[in-house]
Amino acid sequence: MLTINRLNQYYAESHTLWDIDLHVPKGKCTVLMGRNGVGKTTLLQCIMGLLATEKGHIQLNGKDISHCRAEERVHLGVGYVPQGRQIFPMLTVGENLAIGLPVRAKGDRIVPDFIYELFPVLKQMQGRYGGDLSGGQQQQLAIARALVINPSLLILDEPTEGIQPNVVHEIGDIIQRLNQQYGLTVLLVEQKLPFARKVGDHFCLLDRGRNVAAGEMATLNQALITEYLTV
Repeated sequence: MLTINRLNQYYAESHTLWDIDLHVPKGKCTVLMGRNGVGKTTLLQCIMGLLATEKGHIQLNGKDISHCRAEERVHLGVGYVPQGRQIFPMLTVGENLAIGLPVRAKGDRIVPDFIYELFPVLKQMQGRYGGDLSGGQQQQLAIARALVINPSLLILDEPTEGIQPNVVHEIGDIIQRLNQQYGLTVLLVEQKLPFARKVGDHFCLLDRGRNVAAGEMATLNQALITEYLTV
């Protein structure tokens, strides 16, 4: 689904990502992990085309998208939920969801029913302004808005950050359902280890902008956790 080879990125004179390799298998959830400041969000922004890369390749379904603009990547089926949600607070829930409709197939201008099946609270609040929602409801809205474009790859940057435990549980269930029922591929940045273990099929650890370990989630052992995740 998504393959990254020897990706390098710089901020001015600072070399932030060093020869990153990453493979995200189709229909699975891959969790990108590491302490704060190791380059996880930077990598996601490179995948989305929001940051330029100096060297390396990004392939989506065998197509090199390394030099595609961000909007082109969306049309190629990449949905993105950034850290901090970034919903439009002065638009209603319905208006936030409708923003993604032009990306869908020609003539398809209705929010699909499965969005409201996954997030019933949003159906009840279609007319409420995004800024009036709780943090957990805003996160659900951000994920739903990304799903409206009918992506084949969904990228989530710390979707559980600052969210109440009951909604964290719901989001975990939704990610698993998207994988198992809808066959959606998910790339997730997550700090909460129990959540990562619950939803993730594979993991990739970053440290100081470099790959340090990757594999099936069952192989994420205590030695790796102590060295690269424990604060």
